[in-house]
Amino acid sequence: MRGMGNMQGMMKQMQKMQKKMAKAQEELGEKRIEGTAGGGMVTVIVSGHKEVLEVKIDEEVVNPDDIEMLQDLVLAATNDALKKAEELTSQTMGQFTKGLNLPGF
Repeated sequence: MRGMGNMQGMMKQMQKMQKKMAKAQEELGEKRIEGTAGGGMVTVIVSGHKEVLEVKIDEEVVNPDDIEMLQDLVLAATNDALKKAEELTSQTMGQFTKGLNLPGF
């Protein structure tokens, strides 16, 4: 019978952790992460869920004769923002799996 009490306690702990994880995931979605390129000439803002929310382009970088440079800057700023969002996600969600030896996490 003693094993059942431990199992119930463990299940309650898991439920608490699931609620905390869901709340952390929700809060991540509300975060705004900024990536830049070209010394701030191009800025991309993404959510913590890695959804592009905003793109800002300084008019000085808009050159009809050099569209490739603008495309490269937008790409670099987007990748910068997504990398920062991934790092934030790892930091935020990693606290829940730290110390657990669970396959797939």
